[in-house]
Amino acid sequence: MTDGPVVLAAALWLALAVDRCLGEPPARMHPVVGMGRWLDWAGRHVAPLPGDARRAGPFVRGALVWLVGAFVAAGLGCLLQWAAGALPAVLATVALALCLKPLLAWRMLRDEVAAVEAALGRSLPEGRERLARLVSRDVQRLDAGEVRESAIESLAENLNDSVMAPLFWFAIAGLPGAALYRFANTADAMWGYRGERGGRDWTWAGTWAARADDALSWLPARLTALLLMLAAGRWLAGLRREAARAPSPNGGWPMGAMALLLGVHLRKPGVYVLHAGGRAPQARDTQRALLLAGRAVPMAGALATLALVWLGQAR
Repeated sequence: MTDGPVVLAAALWLALAVDRCLGEPPARMHPVVGMGRWLDWAGRHVAPLPGDARRAGPFVRGALVWLVGAFVAAGLGCLLQWAAGALPAVLATVALALCLKPLLAWRMLRDEVAAVEAALGRSLPEGRERLARLVSRDVQRLDAGEVRESAIESLAENLNDSVMAPLFWFAIAGLPGAALYRFANTADAMWGYRGERGGRDWTWAGTWAARADDALSWLPARLTALLLMLAAGRWLAGLRREAARAPSPNGGWPMGAMALLLGVHLRKPGVYVLHAGGRAPQARDTQRALLLAGRAVPMAGALATLALVWLGQAR
């Protein structure tokens, strides 16, 4: 078998290189897109229509369907890693890298955030339109500063969800771990709502998905904040306080770190304000945020490599 720590580490770096050079595969071949389509279909059978007061039924259905999807995602990851392990080392590395790459999305995240700033430089309506590709909130009433804040928030939060956490779980549990995490994160993005969305009530149906993502993201989110601090060469003594202002137990850590490092405030009206004493972000702050995130990604790769080697020796 050639799926040891050296091959896994080499596959990790090759996946990052493929992401940097080629970006995302076509949607029809993208496993995360496939997860989303399945979750959309299953969600119509899980969440009740608005006005349904039942709690136990939607919660149990949501949990059971989530477990089925998680089992399939992790099982396919396990099967692919086992199959790659039967190949010669070079081929195994390439195969694992090509399987891991779609579970990472740093280039796409970087390009989308940069595109929001570029569009905002042309006009506010263009900036809003481009931002709508990144966030689920209503963007039509946002001013230029709020558009920029939302883009920086999305960069910080998705740096964890789309890069750091998949690398973390790949280091801990290989391809099955990364696939399981991406399924959990996609399920939370689609089901983890309180109240109505898409004509369905997700208050209880999405609870399991939301809590599962919280659990799997807990440590990676804090590591993401730490890596951002290392990228900036600064320690943030007030980060815990700022992170607690966000309703998510995890999202506030990378977002709070980014707000403090840039010296700007990041707000979601009526929900939270991070680093309230900071100034309004400017175009240079978006570029600085992208620079810090870009420095943090290879640091995460190095940390994951060390974890793979250490865990491989421990076994």
